[in-house]
Amino acid sequence: MDLSHPERLSAADAARAIAGGALSAEQMVQACLERIREVEPQVQAWQHLDEAHALAQARARDADRAEGRPLGPLHGVPVGIKDIVDTADMPTEDGTVLHAGRTPARDAAVVAQLRAAGAVILGKTVTTELATYAPGKTRNPHDPSRSPGGSSSGSAAAVAAGMVPLAIGTQSNASVIRPAAYCGVFGFKPSYGLISRHGILKCAPSLDTVGVFARSIADVALIVEQLTGHDENDPSTRPRARIPFERTAAESPPLPPKLAFVKTPVWDRTEPATREAFAELASALGAACEEVPLPATLAEAWDWHRTIMEAEMALHLEREYELGRDKLSASLQQQLARGREITALAYQRALAKVPRLLEGFDELFDRYDALIAPATAGTAPPLASTGDPAFGTLWTLAGTPALSMPLMHGDDGLPLGLQLVGRRDDDARLLRTASWLQQQLAD
Repeated sequence: MDLSHPERLSAADAARAIAGGALSAEQMVQACLERIREVEPQVQAWQHLDEAHALAQARARDADRAEGRPLGPLHGVPVGIKDIVDTADMPTEDGTVLHAGRTPARDAAVVAQLRAAGAVILGKTVTTELATYAPGKTRNPHDPSRSPGGSSSGSAAAVAAGMVPLAIGTQSNASVIRPAAYCGVFGFKPSYGLISRHGILKCAPSLDTVGVFARSIADVALIVEQLTGHDENDPSTRPRARIPFERTAAESPPLPPKLAFVKTPVWDRTEPATREAFAELASALGAACEEVPLPATLAEAWDWHRTIMEAEMALHLEREYELGRDKLSASLQQQLARGREITALAYQRALAKVPRLLEGFDELFDRYDALIAPATAGTAPPLASTGDPAFGTLWTLAGTPALSMPLMHGDDGLPLGLQLVGRRDDDARLLRTASWLQQQLAD
C-alpha cells in the first residue's frame, strides 16, 4: 500500500491505513483537498466545499481513534454527496436557483449512516437542475469539452478525477449508470428500496434510487453495506437481514457464471464503436455469454417509465413549477407540463405493468446469473447534453440492480461503460459476478 499519495488509495485501503495508524484521517482529507485544488478549476465537480469544515471532521475522527472509541468501517474516509441529499451542516440547493441558500435542519438517512460508519462528508457535488436533464457546470475529467453525464454529474467526475474515493448519487432513469460510464468509474444502482431515500429530493418516488460511485467493486461493496437497511421514513424499504456485500463480492462463484448479452429495444441508438466493442466482448467471453433476444413488446416499457416519471415529477415539483416556472430550464418546464396532462388512468396502468415486467425477468434470471448490456449509446457527448438516458430506463423501471463497469474504451479513447444487471434483491451476487467478469477480462 503506497501512502505517499493518500488520495489515490481505495476507500478500503484508506480505512485500513487510518484504523491501523499508518495514516491519519486529516492526512487523507488534506490529500484529497490538495487534489481538488489542482483539478477542480477544470472539472468543477463541487457545489459546496468548506476545507476548514472537512478538516475539522477529519481531526474529530482522529481524536476518536486516539481516545480508543469504536471505529466504523469508513472511519476517516472522505465521501462526496450529491447536492440533492440533505446535509445539516452544509447547504443543499438541488441544482436550482429556486433553492439557493437552502440549509436543511437534518441529515438525510444515508448521510447519517455514513457519519455513523466514520466517514468524513467532504462536500456537496454538482447535480443537474433538480436532478433532471439541464446540465450543471461539471466537465468530464477525461476531456473538458465533453459531458460528465447526469444527473449525478459532480459525484462521478469527482471520483474519476481522484478528488475523493467515494461519492453518493441518485437515479430515476440513468443518473448513476450514465455518468459512471462517461467518467470511467464504477457506478452502482442497487435494487429499488435497498437504501433509504429519506431526506433526498423527491422527483419520482416510484423510481428514485440511491446509488454510489467508486473506483473498484470492493469499494462499491464497502459503502453499500453501510447504507442498506429498513427505514420507517421510506416506505420503499423493508426489514431484511444485513447483506454481507464485502464478503460476497470477494468470494469466487460456486460455479462459473452464465451471462446473457441483451441488446434491448434501444440497441439501434448505439454508436458503431459501441456495437463493435460489445461484439468483441461477447467473443472474448465465449461460452460464458449467450446473446438472448428480449420480447419486442418490451419497447413499451420506455413509455411506461416516462408516464410514471413525469406524472410524479409534476406532483413533487409542483411548487417549483407554480412559483418559479420562469427560473426553470425549457426542458424541465416541458417535462412538468407533460406530467400535468397525464391522466390518473394512464399513470395507474403504467404502474401496473411493473410486476409483470419483473415476472418476465425472473424467468431470465433463472437461467442466467446476470445480463450484459450497454450503459450508454457511446462515449461522452459534448457539454450541451447530458447524454441519452435510454440505456438505464428498463432496469430502473424494473428496480433491478445495475452496475456500470469501466472495462472498455471507444474509438476516441474515452471510457465506454459495460452495464451488468442482476435479479432484483440479489445485489451482492451481482457484485460477485462483476468481480468474476472483471477478472476474466483481465486474464
